[in-house]
Amino acid sequence: MDKIKELQKMIDESNNIVVFTGAGVSTDSGLKDFRSKDGLYKKPSPYPAEYMLSNTCFYTHPEEFYEYYKENFNCLDAEPNITHKYFKKLEDKKKLIAIITQNIDGLHTKAGNKNVYEVHGTIYKNHCIKCHKEYDAKYVFDSKGVPTCSCGGTIKPDVVLYGEALPDKDFMGGLSTIYKADMLIVCGSSLTVYPASGMVDSFNGKYLVIINNTETPYDYKANLVINENLAKVFSKLK
Repeated sequence: MDKIKELQKMIDESNNIVVFTGAGVSTDSGLKDFRSKDGLYKKPSPYPAEYMLSNTCFYTHPEEFYEYYKENFNCLDAEPNITHKYFKKLEDKKKLIAIITQNIDGLHTKAGNKNVYEVHGTIYKNHCIKCHKEYDAKYVFDSKGVPTCSCGGTIKPDVVLYGEALPDKDFMGGLSTIYKADMLIVCGSSLTVYPASGMVDSFNGKYLVIINNTETPYDYKANLVINENLAKVFSKLK
């Protein structure tokens, strides 16, 4: 059977679908992913991306951290693409119960999805590390150098940096939906970043589908693997 038809059949038969997304979902919105040949990790940088996006860099070299962060993660003008919009349609049909995303770009929420677990945080929330006052993303990206609070403290984006734990609320909330799911669709993730990718191990439903440009360590567990551009896949589904 054609893989698209097989995927459609699985979706038609399922009523509690959870989607797990990575950076590949947003490339059709003009954003870079991380590990592909054109990804952020292949981009020349004085230090490895893992260091530039670490809590060590943020606290010890905030100027360098913010120069890198602002250059690579300002996606305020990005718009949801056909894949984001398809998931909104699935939610409207009462088939999709949650999206768990590794992305910090907020595009699932921008597309209108209500039940989104952002396990790596979001650029849209920021707080002062001194007084905890909250700031929006525009303030952070429009600021010169290191954004500072009215109290003089440094503002930190609510994104999970290397060396930090995942937010309990989103991680545990996402896991609880996976336990209920009869279908899990993994999209645009290499499934190599733990502990988020390990959430897939908790799925015990009927259909595990992985859609990604390249192979993942979980392909052997999947009922269906599609190595194709996501927009091409989801444009063919109803």
